[in-house]
Amino acid sequence: MRRSLNALAGLTLGSALIVTAVPASSAAERKAGPEGYADVLDLHGVPADALPAEVNEVNVFSDRGAWHAYALPRAGDKDAYGGFSGPLYIAQEYPWWLSKAFSRIRLRADGRDLDLGAAGAPRLTALPGMVRQVYELPGLRLTLELRFASGHSALVRASVANTGKGSRTVEVGWSGSLLRPDDEPMKSAPSLHATARGVAVGFARVREQWDYLTDGTERFEVTHAEPVRTTVTGDSYRTDLARPLTLAPRRSSELTWAETYTFTAAEREREAPAVRDLLLRPGKAIGDTDARWRRYVAAVTADVPAERRRLAVKALETLVTNWRGPAGRLDHGGITPSISYKWFTGGFWAWDTWKQAVGVAGFDPALAESQIRSMFDHQITAGSRARPQDAGMIPDCLFYNDPARGGGNWNERNTKPPLAAWAVWETYRRSGDARFLREMYPKLLAYHDWWYRNRDHDHDGLAEYGATVDPANDTPEARRQAAAWESGMDNAPRFDAALGTTAVENRDAAGRVVGYSLNQESVDLNSYLAAEKGYLALIARRLGDGATSRRLTAQARTLTAAIRESMYDPATGYFYDTDLASGRRLTERGRGIEGAIPLWAGVATGPQAAAVRGRLTDPEEFATPMPFATVSKSSPYFAPDKYWRGPVWLDQAYFSLEGLRRYGYRADASALADRLRGSASGLLGDAPIMENYHPLTGAPLNSTNFSWSAALLLALD
Repeated sequence: MRRSLNALAGLTLGSALIVTAVPASSAAERKAGPEGYADVLDLHGVPADALPAEVNEVNVFSDRGAWHAYALPRAGDKDAYGGFSGPLYIAQEYPWWLSKAFSRIRLRADGRDLDLGAAGAPRLTALPGMVRQVYELPGLRLTLELRFASGHSALVRASVANTGKGSRTVEVGWSGSLLRPDDEPMKSAPSLHATARGVAVGFARVREQWDYLTDGTERFEVTHAEPVRTTVTGDSYRTDLARPLTLAPRRSSELTWAETYTFTAAEREREAPAVRDLLLRPGKAIGDTDARWRRYVAAVTADVPAERRRLAVKALETLVTNWRGPAGRLDHGGITPSISYKWFTGGFWAWDTWKQAVGVAGFDPALAESQIRSMFDHQITAGSRARPQDAGMIPDCLFYNDPARGGGNWNERNTKPPLAAWAVWETYRRSGDARFLREMYPKLLAYHDWWYRNRDHDHDGLAEYGATVDPANDTPEARRQAAAWESGMDNAPRFDAALGTTAVENRDAAGRVVGYSLNQESVDLNSYLAAEKGYLALIARRLGDGATSRRLTAQARTLTAAIRESMYDPATGYFYDTDLASGRRLTERGRGIEGAIPLWAGVATGPQAAAVRGRLTDPEEFATPMPFATVSKSSPYFAPDKYWRGPVWLDQAYFSLEGLRRYGYRADASALADRLRGSASGLLGDAPIMENYHPLTGAPLNSTNFSWSAALLLALD
């Protein structure tokens, strides 16, 4: 954010520490609260099959780190009326639909079943922290509200109100059926069982590494507060309330039930008292949830212009829905890139986490701390059997299952760009929690030192992206690919093998291979490392470690000078990667958005920043109709829909905008930020926040409901 970047201007450390509290919202905003932000994201849809599309077409709602989620039926989806779509459950790492609507309420009065669509379209509304349905029936009103009351349980409250003049007797029941997967062994995994308080679904053990992972201990269970009877027939069930409701005129009765998804018996044992309590005191659980969401909404909308508040709340909802609690090998709760994309649903990525934490810290610093811890829980140590030479490294991504448990997505072939100290400092700046700084400080230093031990091939102080010694990094191409992943810009032109990119061995003093580096020194990596030195120096000074603070400050100045001298090309007015052997700037590979990172990090000189500003504001370069294409429009390698070869990524847009502001180009930054928000398809409407966008049209690309996009929209001034 701007204030913290200004604190690092010139990488000097003389300014006093300022811990910034979340600004108070206006009285009008507080009064509006969550109710003023209905349907900021379209959460309507009903699944047709158990297996979602690779990018799920139905946006869902979750909260508190739960591993299941729901949506609303669309108006006209009468077969789903009275229930919330789903749930979508995560089979350890992969999303599946359990049902079209597992718990559909049924009402019967005067000897007949009531048609919930009889009085016209119901009101089906998504609000911050809950989803709601309201049905107006002859003489009755049915209101359903679903909130998450814990990290495992959703609480549903049904209110049946008598809007007529006479007393009414209403019988209540629920029904639902399974959506079975098409293929074995997944098809046979779920099984329905009646329970004393409702119904449960058990799951058989399935170890399909790339599609479906269960241990045979998972369970989804519906538990009613009131006495009920349940019968199961095949893949369907029916639950009936033991006694009908008797409603006096203008009176209502409320029914509550919990929908709980757990992975293990131990989780169920821990969750059982929570379920009992929330069913005994649903009002408290509802009140606590609503109060938390009022705080969230107030935090993300404070001082935000009115026309951007709905976007801020949509970003908030995106991040909270992507929050997953501790489970499997994930020891702390964190935020996945997207629940809506198969390969992003069940894991945490390193640089996603750092960027997400910066946005999350503005409304929930404790959650920001947790997600940072989730990555450092698996920091490599000197005692590692597999890779002691990588002590200090943070793996690329972590999932429910590590390789020993049969997981295929967990990745230690590489790390991700170093932004952890930035994330820790920004979180601390919001929370003022010095204990968190002390906890993270030695871990951050170990990670920083690792870069220079294992990713500085020629020991000149300029690091390279690279790859670890790993069974999967067994060919030159595999090592080049892992190193490109390490940059985060997987298929960027600057890493093309056809342009000469390859990997070289890094050896320790004894001659042992300890890793690999690309044969180029990257400008973004070294700019990030310069910024990290500055943040680490701030942390060291805050904790009283003056010697380390001074050492890091001196190192930052040296690195800054090296970047300015070796990576900036005066002839083209831009920053580039350099060839490892010769030091030649790789200008022939075209300009990429990575050349703007020196502005964000504060390492460019004033004249260098002015030249880069010219490129960033040029419509033939990076100021495309939706600004900040990842590859310059003038580049022969520009491909506007090819991941890191042209699409607009909001993290790089954020870094570019903050870099412009840092060097005083505030008017440019404001104009480009407004154009960015206005040109991205659906961003200011109810469409999901995307992974990236087409730079020429603003069309949505790739994953929906993408976390770092949401986080940095919140962080963007």
